[in-house]
Amino acid sequence: MERGVTLPVKMVILPLLAYLLFFSNWIGDPLPPRDVALQTLRNFYLIYFALSVGGGLIVWGMDEVSSRLLSRVVYTVAILDAAMLGGITLASGGFDSLLFWVFLGLIVRNAAVIAYSDVQITVNLLVSVIYVVAGILDVALERAELAGVRSVGLVDLAKDTDELPSGLMAEGLLMRVLLLVLMTACSYGVQVLLDRQRQTEVESREFAIKQEQLEAAGRLAAEIAHQLKNPLGIINNAAFNLQRTVKEGKTITQQIAIIREEVERSDRIITELMGYAKLAEGRVERIAVAQLLEEAIREVFPPAAKFETQVDCRCELNLPALLGAKVHFMEIFRNLLTNAREAMGGKGRVTVEARTGADLSVEVMVTDTGPGIPPEQVDKIFEPYFTTKEKGSGLGLAIVKHNAEIYGGKVAVESVLGQGTRFTVSLPARSLFRLRK
Repeated sequence: MERGVTLPVKMVILPLLAYLLFFSNWIGDPLPPRDVALQTLRNFYLIYFALSVGGGLIVWGMDEVSSRLLSRVVYTVAILDAAMLGGITLASGGFDSLLFWVFLGLIVRNAAVIAYSDVQITVNLLVSVIYVVAGILDVALERAELAGVRSVGLVDLAKDTDELPSGLMAEGLLMRVLLLVLMTACSYGVQVLLDRQRQTEVESREFAIKQEQLEAAGRLAAEIAHQLKNPLGIINNAAFNLQRTVKEGKTITQQIAIIREEVERSDRIITELMGYAKLAEGRVERIAVAQLLEEAIREVFPPAAKFETQVDCRCELNLPALLGAKVHFMEIFRNLLTNAREAMGGKGRVTVEARTGADLSVEVMVTDTGPGIPPEQVDKIFEPYFTTKEKGSGLGLAIVKHNAEIYGGKVAVESVLGQGTRFTVSLPARSLFRLRK
């Protein structure tokens, strides 16, 4: 709006103001007090013109500048516009000037271009203050002119000027100030409603995109399960029948047992790999991190199991909600907690923390007091099938890393031998689902 509407309007207004202030006689022949104010206004216009041109160039090239610089330029230009409008109001009648309605338009424009509510309200209230100050200065100049007229004995000329409708003026001023404040509040309220509508639309699009991707992945999962698990089941049944039939040859029996064991292991790995590849169907929803962490803790450390593990959970208030499939985030937290439990052998202390990170992300830290990870293994722990456990599949931490990355997140690990390990998962509150190729 600032580039497409405000700049073209200013390209028309700036030359018009220059003509009115320097080349026309629209104010007439002002008396000395107002003449000084007019000269001050002309000097301020030169500064305003230079800053408006500079700010306009920055706004015109907004794609090449940082958002922080652009925001500051917009705020500054908005205040300068209000100050210039106040000066013109002073020169054109003060509280009686028709430019009052332009102040209302300026408030609406500020609400449209200033995103942050506190800055927007502050700037718009400042616009109201500038209008009031311009009117008060106009009254002061009128009184100074009246005093000057009386001092030279021009009683007839001062006759009409002496009768200032102070009561009516005060009532009209109050109504106009209330209207300015009301416009400020209404503009902010409309902006909040529009922002919420835009946020709802963005979330709806993300829901639709993620749900479509997850449904496609679910169909692929069913196909993989059908193509791989069925043949493995046939092989397993054949080996079982062969083992019952063959009565001679111990070596043959042992080999068949190995075949069955490997088939079962393959079947288990494929089942877990389906989770690693994120091919399970899920429903996209808003996820409350604190609640999900509590569920994961109860699942990994059920009270009935009586683990000798102390679990502390500290979640920051008002954490941003995550958007995605609940099962994906649950796998992250469950695998991290399971890894901590197994690393400590069911004994020790696990600390779970959740806080707001940069760019409204959510950071979840799981710290254990286990033996730690050797430095040479730190770079390998997220690799699929890498494990130091006797019966581990090596997919737990790989799933954690993969699930975080498909939502644009990341996982970091810090470990000291003999002191424990800390995993930190950073998950953005807004992201598009990304499948690995």
